[in-house]
Order: sequence, then C-alpha cells, then structure tokens
Amino acid sequence: MLLAVLVLAVTGCKNGERALAEKQAAFDQWNDAFGENFQNRAAALEADQDALLAFRDSAITAFTDYNRAALEENLDNVIGVSALQNLYGFLEDDEVAAYVEKITADVHGQDSLFLASLRESIAAKKQTAEGQMFADFEVDGVKFSDFVGKGKYVLVDFWASWCGPCRGEMPNLRAVYDEFHGPQFDMLSVAVWDKPEDTAKAAEEEKIAWNQIVNAQKIPTDLYGIEGIPHIILFGPDGTILKRNLRGDDIREAVAEALGR
Repeated sequence: MLLAVLVLAVTGCKNGERALAEKQAAFDQWNDAFGENFQNRAAALEADQDALLAFRDSAITAFTDYNRAALEENLDNVIGVSALQNLYGFLEDDEVAAYVEKITADVHGQDSLFLASLRESIAAKKQTAEGQMFADFEVDGVKFSDFVGKGKYVLVDFWASWCGPCRGEMPNLRAVYDEFHGPQFDMLSVAVWDKPEDTAKAAEEEKIAWNQIVNAQKIPTDLYGIEGIPHIILFGPDGTILKRNLRGDDIREAVAEALGR
C-alpha cells in the first residue's frame, strides 16, 4: 500500500512538472513570436510614423495584457517571475511591489536574483520617496551632502553621456538654471553608469555650468532605487525630497512652484 502511494506521488509530481514545462514552452513561444512580429512590423511601418505609433500602442497593450494574465495565473511558479520580468518596466512602482509580495514561487539562479534586486529597489524607493529626507553618499571624497540640504532648493539630474533621453533633457535643464539660479536655487548633475572621460566630454558639449559629481556609477542609483535615467529629483532647502522623476515641462513647473514664482 505504501509503495502504491509513493508511486502515485512520484507520478503526480512528474505529471505536474511536465504540465508546467509545457506551459512554460507555450509562454516563451508567445513572447518570442511577439518580439519577432513586433520588430518586423515596426520596420515595415518606419516610413509612416502615425501608423507606427498606433501599432506600437496596440502591440504594447497586447503584450502587457498577455503577460499580466500569465503573472496572475502563475504566482506560484517560475512563469509568474518571467512574466513580471517582461512587465515591470510598464508597471507603476506600487503595482510592482504588490506583485512581488504575492509571488510565492520557489525560484533559483537568475530568477531569484531578479526578485532580490526588485525587493532591494522597492525598499530603496520607499526610503527615498517624496517627503523623505535625502540619502547621502560619497564619490571620490565628494559628498552629496556638500550640495544638498544646505539651505537651497537643489535640482539633481542623474544622467550619463551615452543616454539619449538624458542629453535630450539638457536644454530644459539649462533653461531652468539660467532662469532660477541664485541664492535660493542651485543644480547638480550626478553622472552614473558612465566613464569619467565620456562624462567630461559630454558635459562640455552640453555646456553644463552647474555643479557636478562624476564617476558615481551605481552608488546613488542603488541608494535611490533608480532603474532608468535621466532621473531628476528636486530637493528642498533642508534636503527633503520634494519631487522625483521630473521630465520636460514638469521640471520648470516644479522649480517655479517651489520658489513661489
């Protein structure tokens, strides 16, 4: 009787593993086919920007809908982790945190590292959320607190020379600096994930006239839970984090509001 029970248990385990493997294969096949189709279709529509934008919007909706459904249905296995990896760039921070809490999958290797990295990032973002005091760090003897928390509003741009969107925000940043720089307001650029020589060259090209910290690499991005750049933060005179992830016209609007202009 005991032998029969053991045989059934082993058989059930193998059947479960086989079913999960088949499900994983179907999941991977859908995402691989989506990626190939997306690249081909986007290339074909390159000359028609309106059609390309419409296709991208519909494709992103299909991609996120499929992976969100897969995530919801597989919180207890590795498929859910894979779906979250596909999705998390499209989700708000609170959604990512909620899914990380729900996942019960026993994963190893890269999947385990991914979840651990997400948990660390979530914790860092909570500790440096709007309303929290700034987190200090030091790079080559230069402290962040040498610039922040000294009685001025400070706009801090985390950037890199190779980052197109970072370079794209430079005209906005220069305009804000030219308009507001003075006794109440200053700016700071913090170069991350970059070679110091490339930072120096780009800073000269972009005519950065404000303070800089170079060669910061991952130190501030890990501390502030920054996953993508540019990441622009406005700090209050005492170092309180007032606004995070500012872009475009929102940069000037946030600074003007803070200064009462």
